[in-house]
Amino acid sequence: MRRSSRLSLLLIGVLVAAGSGVTGAPVSAQDRDSLGRDLDAILANPGLAGSDVGLVVRRADTGEVLYHRAGDRRQQPASNAKLLSSAAALEVLGPDYRFSTTVLAAGRRTGPVLHGDLYLRGTGDPTMLAADYDTLAAAVAAGGIRFVRGNLVADDTWFDDVRLGSGWAWDDEPFYYNAQVSALTAAPDTDFDAGSIIVRVAPTSPGAPVAVDTVPPTDHVRIASTAVTGAPGSASTVSVGREHGTNTITVTGSLPAGASPVQAFRAVWDPTGYAAALFRAALGAHGVRVLGPTTRGGTPSGAATVATRQSIPLRELLVPFMKLSNNLHAEILVKAMGRARFGEGSWDAGFAAVDAVLPGLGVDPGRLFLVDGSGLSRMDHVAPDQLTELLIAAREKPWFRTWFDSLPVAGVADRMVGGTLRNRMRDSSAAGNVHAKTGSLTGVSSLSGYVTAADGRPLVFSMIANNVIGISVKPLEDAVAIRLSGQPAPAVPAAAGPRERNEWCELKGC
Repeated sequence: MRRSSRLSLLLIGVLVAAGSGVTGAPVSAQDRDSLGRDLDAILANPGLAGSDVGLVVRRADTGEVLYHRAGDRRQQPASNAKLLSSAAALEVLGPDYRFSTTVLAAGRRTGPVLHGDLYLRGTGDPTMLAADYDTLAAAVAAGGIRFVRGNLVADDTWFDDVRLGSGWAWDDEPFYYNAQVSALTAAPDTDFDAGSIIVRVAPTSPGAPVAVDTVPPTDHVRIASTAVTGAPGSASTVSVGREHGTNTITVTGSLPAGASPVQAFRAVWDPTGYAAALFRAALGAHGVRVLGPTTRGGTPSGAATVATRQSIPLRELLVPFMKLSNNLHAEILVKAMGRARFGEGSWDAGFAAVDAVLPGLGVDPGRLFLVDGSGLSRMDHVAPDQLTELLIAAREKPWFRTWFDSLPVAGVADRMVGGTLRNRMRDSSAAGNVHAKTGSLTGVSSLSGYVTAADGRPLVFSMIANNVIGISVKPLEDAVAIRLSGQPAPAVPAAAGPRERNEWCELKGC
């Protein structure tokens, strides 16, 4: 099997970088200049002692290596894996690729009555909102169907039924960034956090239960709340969870009277059922009654199209995907690639499609190991030098500008421009200059992308740190990027901020 056959590639030797306390190969001879010395000094930070750090800097136009420390060592890339999955998606699917969600009718029509089943068929569209299911329902009503004697059938067969990725942590399962993958899904917002809902908790009067609702409203989840409204000025101890394997949302603790409402993003269990529940409710709101229950199954070949909805093209989806590091977008695109190339919407087929195009992107598929598209898995392993190869090769692709513009931009406050770098490297020569993908898991941090040096040379770089304990690597990554942009690197204390955690918690909380 593809995943297990390459596990042996993960066993590599360990060298110690001279004078740095960082595990890795020594810096190559051509880097014994001021840049090399400055980067050496950043990586010699005592906070990195015992960690595994790789850093590669190259000229983007010629490929010349300017700095190389442990660049060939495979490491957990965290969300830097999205550089590979997004570039591969542009190659396999193309910038104009769109997802479709279709309503079809199977059976005889007699006036407003459908003597058969109504099908909701998805192809993985992560941009479907409750409003989009409402629009589809309105189209069904406008087409004259008012009564369905059969069932509402949710058709998610475009993808397989494997909902969670290999190596995903069990304790991340309730959180929005770990949502399940399905060909039928829904998002609660225009960040398109597919497969999740927003739980809103608001205070009422002291001693009374809090008010809890969801965005979008849905009967797919059940609220079990014991939370109460506390006295004005009291501590907020509200906690929102979801019982494993269920759609029971638990709300506990206290929220002080007069406090602002609290909201939490939570993944739903069974996104197919979630989408179908939204659509069924919308049908009822538009006067379409379905006599039978909601079931699952494939759409028969003779079914007639009643309504369809096309997503935004991939070129536009890349913005929320890459700027906000959306995990579900990555996984959906991997399965979509498998379906497009091999007729199978699975991770295995998807990575067969990815592997087929990686050589054309400068990357040797035999030198990396990926089991998901987002980097959420601890089984993913990629070397920094392979990411710099990708960054250089991508510049020659017709879709490069679209891909480049989707990367977070350092120090730009607009979240759909700066993305996960919007609060980093402000007031430095890297602000507005560095276009790079971030990544972080507990003990893992990465930053790879593009920067223009002070002399106008275009550079690419990739820095990945693993086995980090007790500090945040981000100030050190920023120091590297700032130095590459031509400004002297800022001094970073050994205790460089709080320890790494999932970057998605920083975006929307956990």
